Amino acid sequence: MMNKIIYLTIALMGFAFLNAQTQKPNIVFIMVDDLGYGDVGFNGSTFYETPYLDQLAKESLVFDNSYAYPTCSPSRTAIFTGKQSFRTGVYTVPVLEKGDDKENIFSRWTVGREHPIYSEDLAKAGYKSIHIGKWHIVGPNPLVELKMKYPLKEKLGQPNPGEYDWVALHKSKAVQQYYPEGRGFIKNIGGTFRGDPAFELGGYKSETKGYLAPFSNPFIEPKQGDEWLTDRLTDEAIGFIAENKREPFLINLNFYAVHNPILPRSKAALEKYMNKAGDSITGQGLGKRRQTMVEYATMVESVDQNIKRIVDYLDQNNLRENTMIIITSDNGHNEGPSTNNRLRNAKGYIYEGGIKVPTMINWPGKITARRSEALISVLDFYPTFMEVAGIKNHKGVLDGNSLVGQFKSDSEFFNNRSLFWQLSSQYKHGTCTAVRKNQYKLIQFLADGKLELYDLSKDPLEAHNLADVNKEVMHSLLNEMVHWRQKNNVPLPPNAVVK
Repeated sequence: MMNKIIYLTIALMGFAFLNAQTQKPNIVFIMVDDLGYGDVGFNGSTFYETPYLDQLAKESLVFDNSYAYPTCSPSRTAIFTGKQSFRTGVYTVPVLEKGDDKENIFSRWTVGREHPIYSEDLAKAGYKSIHIGKWHIVGPNPLVELKMKYPLKEKLGQPNPGEYDWVALHKSKAVQQYYPEGRGFIKNIGGTFRGDPAFELGGYKSETKGYLAPFSNPFIEPKQGDEWLTDRLTDEAIGFIAENKREPFLINLNFYAVHNPILPRSKAALEKYMNKAGDSITGQGLGKRRQTMVEYATMVESVDQNIKRIVDYLDQNNLRENTMIIITSDNGHNEGPSTNNRLRNAKGYIYEGGIKVPTMINWPGKITARRSEALISVLDFYPTFMEVAGIKNHKGVLDGNSLVGQFKSDSEFFNNRSLFWQLSSQYKHGTCTAVRKNQYKLIQFLADGKLELYDLSKDPLEAHNLADVNKEVMHSLLNEMVHWRQKNNVPLPPNAVVK
C-alpha cells in the first residue's frame, strides 16, 4: 500500500512538473491609478515608501521612458484595444473637457464592440481571466451614447455621487456586453463607468470616500472582514489565482488607488509620514499640500504592500517562473496629492509630468533585470500579451509593438522608434499632436499651430523651447508628425489651423 502511495505521489509530481513546463504563461497586469513616475522609490522618491517595489525593480526590466496618455480614459482604452485615441475617439475623460464643439472633438466614453480588447483574444486561447477594479471604458448610458451622431455637439456627462439609477441598466444583458464579463473576462469585481471609488452620496466629501468599507460600488459584493478597498481587490486577485492556477490565467488588477479622493490607510501609517521630513528635490511632503501628500503616502505604501502579497502568493505556489508580471500607471501624478519638481506639470498635460509613468516587467529567467532607456507606450501591452500567449491570429489594427524582443536586451527598433499622441479635446491645455523620437519631443498645438521642441536628455523640465533654435530637428519631426496624421486620416477639431 505504501509503495502505491509513493508511486502515485511521484506520478502526480511529474504531472505537475510537466504541466508547469507546457502551460501557457500566466499574466498578471497591475495598473495603479494616477501613480506618477516619481512616486516610487525606484524612480527617486525618498518621501513615499515603496520598499517592495524597489526590491522587485532590481529583479525586473524597468523602463525609464514609458509613456501613457495624460488622462486615464485614453490610456485605458489604448491598453485594452491596442489602438491610438483617434481610432477609438477616446481623447480624455468626457466630464473634464472644456470649450465647445468647434474647439473639440468631444470624447467618446464607451469603447464599441467593433474594437476587440485583449481579454477576448486571451479567452479564445484558453485563458481564465478576471478584471478587478477600475474599468472606465463604458459610459454611464452606452445604449444612448452609441446611437448618437458623431462628432458630438456637447460633451458627455455622468451621474452624481449617491445616484444609483444607472445600476439596473448596467447589470442588464444589453449593457453587460460592454462590461468585463461581455469582453472575455469570467468575472468583474468593481469595474463600472466611474473613474474613482467614491460612488456614495457626498463623493469626495463622504466619510468613507469609497476606500473604507462598506464599499459603495454596486459591483463589489460586501464580504465579512472588508476594511480597505485596495486590500479587498488584492484578496480577489489571490482568490482567483487559487481557483485557476492549473490553467493559464490573466489577472487584470486595476487598483482604484492612488486616485482621489485621498484617505489615510491607517492612523499608524499617517503618524509615520507626519513625522517624516519632506523631499527637497521632488517637493514631496513639503509646502501647503503637505497634509494631503502625507495621506497620499499611506495609500502608495498600501499599494506596495498589496503587490507584495500577490507576488508572495505566486512564489509560495510555484507559479512565479511561469508568470509575467507588468506593473504600470495610466498617467502622471495628480498635482493635488503629489508633485515632482524633476518633471514639468502633472496629470492632464502633454508634458513629461503628465505622460511619463513608472513601468516594470518581472519574469524570472525570461527577462534580463536592468533599467532600459527604450521608448515604450501603453499601446505596446496588447501585442506583448499576444506574443507571450502564442496568439498569432489577431485580426485588426494594433498600433503598438510587442516588448518580448526587449526582454533580454535593448533592440535598435525601440531605441529609435517614434511615439505619437493625438489629443483632440481640451482639458488642461488646447488640442495638440505630439511626437517623441530619440531625446526630442515636438508638440504642435492645433488651434494656432504653435510648436514646442524639447531636448529631454538635457531639459527634462521642458523649460527651453528649441523650435526656433534647432530648426533642422523641428522640421524633421514636424514632417513626420504631418505624415503620420495624413497617412492615418487623423480627424482634427474644426478650429485646427494645421493639416
